[in-house]
Amino acid sequence: MLSHTPPSVNSVLWSYNLNEINVQKDKKIIISQVLNFGSEEAIKWLFKQYGFATVEQVANTIPLFQWNKKSLSLWKTILSINPKKRIS
Repeated sequence: MLSHTPPSVNSVLWSYNLNEINVQKDKKIIISQVLNFGSEEAIKWLFKQYGFATVEQVANTIPLFQWNKKSLSLWKTILSINPKKRIS
């Protein structure tokens, strides 16, 4: 459950039941949504919660079709990621 997350993080998880999502188990969903749609506050929380290395590692597993094109351009310059067209 995301009871300890700021509203800015909860707002990017609009299509998920916040009572069922788990910060550790569902980190790929959370990282993907925050990197694509998150505010500055949500992004700061993300890196504090998971750390740079974990965010970078998980971001690299997000398939190309799940990225917002503008967000991907930004995160490719910040994180060392090269998303693939398909999930390996």
